Amino acid sequence: MPILASYKTSLWIVPLLAAWAVSSPAQQKAPPSPAKQISSTFAYVNKNILDMAQDFPAEKYDFRLRPEMRSFGEVIVHVTSGIVYAAKKGRGENVNWDEIDPKGYKTKDQIVALLQKSIADANATLKSAPEESFAKNLNPWLSVIEHSAEHYGLLVAYYRANGMVPPQSRPKK
Repeated sequence: MPILASYKTSLWIVPLLAAWAVSSPAQQKAPPSPAKQISSTFAYVNKNILDMAQDFPAEKYDFRLRPEMRSFGEVIVHVTSGIVYAAKKGRGENVNWDEIDPKGYKTKDQIVALLQKSIADANATLKSAPEESFAKNLNPWLSVIEHSAEHYGLLVAYYRANGMVPPQSRPKK
């Protein structure tokens, strides 16, 4: 009798599994649109940089890995220049990449506020951009994401040179 029960059970399981296998690909989510991918990557990279800017000690904002390199604070201002460029270009303005003068931002609080404002402005521009514009051209967003990500890696070196662990590398609570 157990063999017969097992056989009867398998008679209805096989078609059920076959139906699930056939319907499963149709139920998968479509990949995100280019606009959504760019927006989420842009937000992710810049959140990581903002986390670092907020976390790094104010008294070390003038730290340089080498004398000829930018200080930690100057790197944050430089990254912000790219974000500002992306927002303006994304709105259709005819702009060049203009460096924001770090001399105008002397404290951690000033630099963090500048970065926060630029990220919010760029995110608003991204949200207002028509989806179809991303099918034609991913710039300036893609180039600025790459630029920010490269400098994120540099900022990790500033952390490590100071015996610190970057926020993203810390154990999650």
